[in-house]
Amino acid sequence: MDRFLEEAVSKHKRGADEFMYYASWVLMIACALMGFMSLQMLPVAMAEGSIVGALIPTVVFIAIAVYLWFNHDKFRTEYEYTFTNGSLDFAMVFNNKKRKSLGTLNVAKVDAFGKVQSGSFRRHTSGNNIKHLRWFLNRDAELYYLAFSKEGQKSVIVFEPSEEMVGYIKHYLPYGAHQEN
Repeated sequence: MDRFLEEAVSKHKRGADEFMYYASWVLMIACALMGFMSLQMLPVAMAEGSIVGALIPTVVFIAIAVYLWFNHDKFRTEYEYTFTNGSLDFAMVFNNKKRKSLGTLNVAKVDAFGKVQSGSFRRHTSGNNIKHLRWFLNRDAELYYLAFSKEGQKSVIVFEPSEEMVGYIKHYLPYGAHQEN
């Protein structure tokens, strides 16, 4: 029988992010309109010989609009954790449209697993050259960590799984990897 669990983690307090999302749309449209209006002034500026003064606002407004177009979905970010028979997949989802795979981890190859509040977390993150991967959104949630080594590089993933997923992970951990202290 397969052990499969998929979870999506979103922010608990999303008011500021929702405001920023809609404000970015308003700012993007305003900058695009201002950019195209200043673009229409270019022929007049060329006739007067001051093309640089008219070109700079055009480029700035259009650049801001383009930047916001490509980045406004980041205000609605979620993390997705998928557990399948000892394999844990991580993904970042933007506005329920774009999905960016962050990686896959075989739980049987984990060096340590436990709560972030435990002393074992501090032991595993106190050394040099440790790669920290923070794949969570809520600092007030109960956070867990996975410490592992890949190609000689030590890494620690901090994430916020449910109790059911913690139980699945514990089932596939190697002996001694689950640490409470």
